[in-house]
Amino acid sequence: MKNNILIIAAAAALTFSCAEKNPDLPVYLDPSKDIEERIADVLPRLTLEEKVAMVHAQSKFSSAGVPRLGIPEVWCTDGPHGIRPEVFWDDWDQAGWTNDSCTAFPCLSNLAASWDRELAFLYGESVGAEARYRGKDVLLGPGVNITRTPLNGRNFEYMGEDPFLAGQMVVPYVRGVQSNGVAACVKHFAVNNQELRRTATSSNVDDRTLYEIYLPAFEAAVKDGGAWAIMGSYNLYDGQYNCHNEKLLVDILKGEWGFDGVVISDWGGARDDDEAIRNGLDMEFGTWTNGLTGAPSDSYNNYHLANPYLERIRDGRVGTEELDDKVSRILRLIFRTSMSPEQHFGSFTSPEHYEAARRIAAEGIVLLQNDGTLPLDPATKANILLVGENVLKKLVVGGGSSNLKTKYEVTPMEAVIEAFPEANVTWERGYVGDPTGSYNLVETGQDLSESRSAEKLAEDAVAAAREADIVIFIGGLNKSAHQDTEGSDRLDIGMPYGQPELIEAIAEVAPRMVVVNISGSPVSMPWADKVNAIVQAWYGGTEAGHALTDVLTGKVNPSGKMPFTVPFALEDGPIRTERQYPGIKEEGKDYWDEYYDEGVFVGYRWYDASDTPVQWAFGHGLSYTEFEYSKPKASGMKVSVKVRNAGPVAGAEVVQLYITAPEGAAVSEIVRPAKELKGFEKVYLEPGETRTVTFKVTPRDLAWFDAEDHVWVAEPGTYTALFGSSSRDIREEVDFRYR
Repeated sequence: MKNNILIIAAAAALTFSCAEKNPDLPVYLDPSKDIEERIADVLPRLTLEEKVAMVHAQSKFSSAGVPRLGIPEVWCTDGPHGIRPEVFWDDWDQAGWTNDSCTAFPCLSNLAASWDRELAFLYGESVGAEARYRGKDVLLGPGVNITRTPLNGRNFEYMGEDPFLAGQMVVPYVRGVQSNGVAACVKHFAVNNQELRRTATSSNVDDRTLYEIYLPAFEAAVKDGGAWAIMGSYNLYDGQYNCHNEKLLVDILKGEWGFDGVVISDWGGARDDDEAIRNGLDMEFGTWTNGLTGAPSDSYNNYHLANPYLERIRDGRVGTEELDDKVSRILRLIFRTSMSPEQHFGSFTSPEHYEAARRIAAEGIVLLQNDGTLPLDPATKANILLVGENVLKKLVVGGGSSNLKTKYEVTPMEAVIEAFPEANVTWERGYVGDPTGSYNLVETGQDLSESRSAEKLAEDAVAAAREADIVIFIGGLNKSAHQDTEGSDRLDIGMPYGQPELIEAIAEVAPRMVVVNISGSPVSMPWADKVNAIVQAWYGGTEAGHALTDVLTGKVNPSGKMPFTVPFALEDGPIRTERQYPGIKEEGKDYWDEYYDEGVFVGYRWYDASDTPVQWAFGHGLSYTEFEYSKPKASGMKVSVKVRNAGPVAGAEVVQLYITAPEGAAVSEIVRPAKELKGFEKVYLEPGETRTVTFKVTPRDLAWFDAEDHVWVAEPGTYTALFGSSSRDIREEVDFRYR
């Protein structure tokens, strides 16, 4: 059927080229016409049955078109880190294609750690081109849910703890994807911050917190990025499921923000016939599956927006106003993508995409600690011992819906051998984490079985470390259950599988030791003062190994900054009670209630307010050079600071602007964070070079959300602009006046 639709679409494209020569051509087929004219022309041509068929799935990842009118199907694909392998019509397992091995891009927390808007556009543009090449109309990503708790299993798919950073990074990503005629479907809307009981937990959030912390990145994606699609989330908000939540979808998204795109359910996220009809859902997918198993083809007609919808219209329980709005939005999506006047062909697994993946991964790697051990000389003839399962384990496969099949994945082992051709490189496993290499029939081809006991593995690693000149421990998390994965949350924030004890044992005997932590979420490191250098390396995708060695050797001067805070211990954070996380079951309810009692004090806002020491601050990241900040200036609502590269090598600094609200404001009873990120700029400087970085502060940057009057309030007064290299490394400050 898909091939038939492609033929129809090709014929329609040919008709497009003849539009000026055929005055009788229907308006909806004429690409020179305005999209709204095309929608208005085709909508009356559709039968009731055809309209209803368009608003629900016909397969695992597609919805029906209208063949008789040349309206193509809509095809979705999982992202956001790459294009998922083709699956069977009705289930998740891959269909066995041999030409669907994609480029795997770094996880989104890696992208956020780059603090680089240009790279965010490059990322979106590249993954969008791969989606278009594969004939996909909707990329199910990116994700911008806030890192409320370090335990959330999907933190690696999101862009950190700060709404401003996430909002600034999602906008160019969305624009990049959609430049290929592919819709970015921003997810998961909204307040979706845990995987534990994700389909049976209601997030109870006050309006101020909702608008200041959990909505801004979505708002930026819609208003500034022009996103064409939004995905609802599995959880409930204030007792109503989010895939048809009246306040979130009707009042805020489509009402206040004027969103004109489609709302797509998460797979299996629709739960009620009437709410699905009335509360803003436009396209229903995956109903009656649990996200893991398939559904028989005949179930599609029984979706909430299928036969039950037809029956309600036919017997008069509902009208067709909502249906026409849904279909209009779907047509708008189609006219923006597969029936766009501009033809897009895309590209797939190109050298340019591999280079983009490598560059993004390297730019997001964070140098957490360094006593001068790094960078390592590529010409060294030293004995280099690599320790850790993640030295060899391929980490693209797994993790839930971000599971990918790639042509290749460069492991750290391969890259280190390549980067240090004169060195003697050996490996010790040290521990067993997850020896498997299969997910939904996607295979890594690795055999990571192990016969040695845990004690023997650790003993062998320590013995080898005694003989090495330098030890590079590459461990951290993986994408297994209770690590970084969809479907389950982490159990703690420490390294699993006995790694902390192993690191300490090796550090006692190794002359020099570098620890590389691979994860997409915060990992505490109580052993930090016992090692020479620490690198946060993330899930780097296809070119992960090369990106890592680019930084270890100094080929790339590290410039990544942490997109979230890493506390010393989980209990240091704002989540202190069961009612906050994972939620409590109240009598008479068939779901758990989770209360966001911490309010706006999430991430660094909490640690600042409670004056709690942290291990790695939000925005922290070192370089192989040094940057000096000079006295800043303020002129009206513009603030600026000079930054100089005072070190010996070229490098990039992320200049971060935090704003502190005035004391004694007219609404001083409103408790505000000590400071909030409201600007950043990544500047590349040669040794000795100086550049002035200027920020234009807006009233919205100064505002808090007044829930009672439902308005943003920017108080007149004297504010302080703080310029820092992290939230805890403020270098300079200057006051400025608003009004």
